[in-house]
Amino acid sequence: MKIELPNQAYKYVTENSKECDGETAFILTTQNEKYLQNAKDNSAHSIIKVDAVADLFQIDKIKIIGITGTNGKTTTASAIYSFLLDLGYKCAMQGTRGLFMNDEVVEGKTLTTPSVLNTYKHIYQAVEAGCEFFIMEVSSHAIVQKRVEGLNFELKILTNITQDHLDYHKTLEDYIYVKNSFFADEGKKLINKDEPRAKFNFKNAYTYGIENPSTYRLMAYSLNDASSGLIQYFQEIVPFTASLHGFFNLYNLMAAIGAVHLVTGKKLEEIADVVDNFAGVSGRMEQVCAAPNVIVDFAHTPDGMQQVLNALKEKELLVVFGAGGDRDGLKRPMMGRVAASLAKKVYLTSDNPRHEDPELIIEDILSGIDDRSIVTVELNRKKAIEMALDAQEEDEVVVILGKGDESHQIIYDEKFPFDDRDIVRELLNLK
Repeated sequence: MKIELPNQAYKYVTENSKECDGETAFILTTQNEKYLQNAKDNSAHSIIKVDAVADLFQIDKIKIIGITGTNGKTTTASAIYSFLLDLGYKCAMQGTRGLFMNDEVVEGKTLTTPSVLNTYKHIYQAVEAGCEFFIMEVSSHAIVQKRVEGLNFELKILTNITQDHLDYHKTLEDYIYVKNSFFADEGKKLINKDEPRAKFNFKNAYTYGIENPSTYRLMAYSLNDASSGLIQYFQEIVPFTASLHGFFNLYNLMAAIGAVHLVTGKKLEEIADVVDNFAGVSGRMEQVCAAPNVIVDFAHTPDGMQQVLNALKEKELLVVFGAGGDRDGLKRPMMGRVAASLAKKVYLTSDNPRHEDPELIIEDILSGIDDRSIVTVELNRKKAIEMALDAQEEDEVVVILGKGDESHQIIYDEKFPFDDRDIVRELLNLK
């Protein structure tokens, strides 16, 4: 990807050595340094270190908020974005769902954290659009690969740390270390105080929590008719109401409220007043249909599944899920165990198998389930959803997990159109 920058000795910059020529400077990053010679061989106009190019993209003219954690990144980022917009600020948000700017979609879905130059480009666009804040999700892969190098964060946020991505990080200890390394500097940070695995530099650290004393403490809450609560910030106690469901979303809301308070200096009461305007994120605890009750969620980790299913534990649940191929296989038995412990019936099916055999993925999941009498295996995801809907009785909830608002199913390297929500609507004749 070449990016044109005006008023420079070169016309373009790129992080791809193959795109270099006499008009194009090569931006040297940790990720691409092994291709430095190739850039020179292609007659790159010049070689520029990534931190030196930050000024050209006006990185210092916007306040960057970075959010990392196993679960909750997207909802927390979206809530911060919503609150800031409602408070009258111009802002942009980059993450799993794409790039949003001043309440408009600029780009569709991408990596949770794109390449360094892509992020710089997005920040540049945000500055040009008059944005004061740039909110971004930061994945563990991006931290290891230094895809956030050169960025000065106004605030860093930790949501939680549970098992995921061990296909990449190899051990849980390594994954925990990577997440915590994001908070080793002396910059301003907001940490989930109830996360026992969190380790961070105490300088400029603020916390939020429900169970432990923290800077932003949820003193009381109710989960009847969505959620509401009382936030304590030192001597200040402020109520809020929200349309989000589930205990886990209280943490996402607390993180977002605390973050907006820290970066804007607005009164906590002003922030609390706009919380109820946030309707949540597509594909996250999304009710596709009320009668029959069908919910779709992105949960694809043992902890994520437990949080979602616990939020619905007053109901009898029919759970449809699988596990992604070419990803952490160690979490699959744990996912099976969670589903079997909280569901009346479990329908195991294919997720995004990629290059793995779907049957072997399901065998991994089944290894964590003792009582298989409640389990039905159906590799065809549409058929599995249909079976759950056919079996559903009054007051039961069909919960479809793993893909959320994804619009495709990935088999080998091909993407086939598939949206759980559209499938439900089609099967229930809701379209």
